[in-house]
Amino acid sequence: MLVSFPILGHVSKMFGSWIISGHAVYAEALWDHVTMEEQELAFKAGDVIRLLDASHKDWWWGRGGDREAWFPSSFVRGYIRQCRKNSSMFTELQLKTIFSNIEDIYRFQRQFVRELEKKYNKEEPHLSEIGSCFLMQVGEGFSIYSEYCNTHPAACAELQRLMKMGKYKHFFEACRLLQQMIDISIAGFLLTPVQKICKYPLQLGELLKYTPKDHRDHTGVSQAYEAMKKVASLINERKRRLESIDTIAHWQVAILHWEGPDVLERSSELIHSGELTRAVRQGKPQQRSFFLFDHQLVYCKKDVLRRDLLHYRGRLDMDKIEVVDVADGRDSDLGLTLKNALRLRHASTLEFMCMLCCRKVEDKQRWLEAFAKERQRVKEDEEMGIDISDEQRKQAIANARRPKHGKIKTVGYADSVPPHQNLPPLQQRHITIPTSVPQQQVFSLAEPPRRKPYHLLYSITRSAFFKK
Repeated sequence: MLVSFPILGHVSKMFGSWIISGHAVYAEALWDHVTMEEQELAFKAGDVIRLLDASHKDWWWGRGGDREAWFPSSFVRGYIRQCRKNSSMFTELQLKTIFSNIEDIYRFQRQFVRELEKKYNKEEPHLSEIGSCFLMQVGEGFSIYSEYCNTHPAACAELQRLMKMGKYKHFFEACRLLQQMIDISIAGFLLTPVQKICKYPLQLGELLKYTPKDHRDHTGVSQAYEAMKKVASLINERKRRLESIDTIAHWQVAILHWEGPDVLERSSELIHSGELTRAVRQGKPQQRSFFLFDHQLVYCKKDVLRRDLLHYRGRLDMDKIEVVDVADGRDSDLGLTLKNALRLRHASTLEFMCMLCCRKVEDKQRWLEAFAKERQRVKEDEEMGIDISDEQRKQAIANARRPKHGKIKTVGYADSVPPHQNLPPLQQRHITIPTSVPQQQVFSLAEPPRRKPYHLLYSITRSAFFKK
């Protein structure tokens, strides 16, 4: 990362760390830039680079010391340092929202590059063994990207809000060197960590393609490739869950006469929902609206006058329940003739809890699949380490109860928001949840245009040995 010094005309001007004087453009490096390529410019923190050609948006040509070479334009940024110097413009909360843990990511990446360098064979790149470097960081290392990716939408929203004010727009414009030399905004720069975690599976997949099966690092690269796909998938799933809990929080706030703990205390996703008839040993069968979340099944009653409103009636702990398919016919215990029924009983004692009857056989099949997927999702969450913090859950509920003017909303009969109308995602998901977390990227991103892709994995992959 660099803080840049644009120098124009013969009049000197200091703007934070910006200096304007003369006809040349310089940049002072704040961070080291390590490279393994002869045509790429390496520099250390404190080095001053003279910019000679900035016609390409991704790679610039400059002079450092006694040599000229390419260096990535994305390093020419000084946003976070400039923002901290202007405390009258930015609060600590704003800086945390915009930049999140980007400095932690930088420190991790710097150490990670050092580990890669140790495994990189300069003389014979095709003999390099880098798979273990990725495997060592799959746990806590790359997980720091999760927080950044989760908060990235909030950073974009805050930047968009600030950009509507002239002084912030001008401030960030200054931090970009000169506008005609760079067409990457601060929002684009902040997208870089997200792009980075997405690219690792792509780069490792490409490396694996050119790694012979008898190569000593073939197994390591293969394992690293699969591991990084899981890392990207986990980050993607965590991000989706955070969006899900906001939806669930708004749903709960709209339910009338809610009792007991918030649904978010144990759950983070709606698996399925629909109308079922509930039958117990004592009492008449009752039609209820059921909502199957991970770990619990919530049921509500539709309002007599307004059918779009729901009244809370209870919940069942799915961790303690076993679902049994019941054949059509008369149930002597309940004294009822049942059709399309499911029996819910205690998993350990097998004690009867209730009977749920569907309208159609197709509905029964969907519910059976949904109950199975709920158990599968709970298992996957434990294996993958999906965890939503108590703070995030409480914040979601607080946000749902807070109207635009900032006061806490008290839900009553007259001012309740119809949950089915207000929260269409809850009705759209139904049984579409996959049996396992999809192996997909956090974001769908195209490779940025590059004049020459100087990165370590590229140089290894494109080695003449592998091309053969």
